[in-house]
Amino acid sequence: MPPKGTLAEAKDFAQRHGAWIAARLGRLPKAAPFQPGTVIPLRGTPHRIVHRAGTRGTVWTETRDSGEKILCVAGGLEHVDRRVSDFLKREARRDLQRSAEAYAGELGVRVKRLSIRDQSSRWGSCTSAGSLSFSWRLILAPPFVLDYLAAHEVAHLVEMNHSARFWRVCGKVCPSMERAKKWLDTYGNDLHRYGVED
Repeated sequence: MPPKGTLAEAKDFAQRHGAWIAARLGRLPKAAPFQPGTVIPLRGTPHRIVHRAGTRGTVWTETRDSGEKILCVAGGLEHVDRRVSDFLKREARRDLQRSAEAYAGELGVRVKRLSIRDQSSRWGSCTSAGSLSFSWRLILAPPFVLDYLAAHEVAHLVEMNHSARFWRVCGKVCPSMERAKKWLDTYGNDLHRYGVED
């Protein structure tokens, strides 16, 4: 719904264009819950979730002799979803913290706080007080995409807008900026299907 639209207009649109909406929804990628057998892109590389019930530990990665990458999850089957979700959030925090601190050092600014959320409308945000917030789903994208988002939000600590100066600052520290923006435009929406039940 457009920002200035009303609920009544949205309902009217939905009633008049129901078939079109249904067709669009039918083309959306299918949900990929965090359950054994699901393949998820950890840092852009497909990993199949494998339940290791009798094994101690939580979540770790392995490579099979065939070359297939797997994400092993120990414990009860009922804990697989939460354990995978917690693992991905920890990995996202670690990678984003490392990238954000490197860019902050390069730009001479300070990140006061970094939080990980499940944002559906944006990949990251920055406050004037120096707090950065990111979607944990960035850990599913290739590293150059996560890295660009870290650079983007840290660049806001220099320039709190999307002016030409902001894009120069961001592009100076992140040479893969354009490539990452194209990747997000093409594949970014797909990342929202992971960890979701059908």
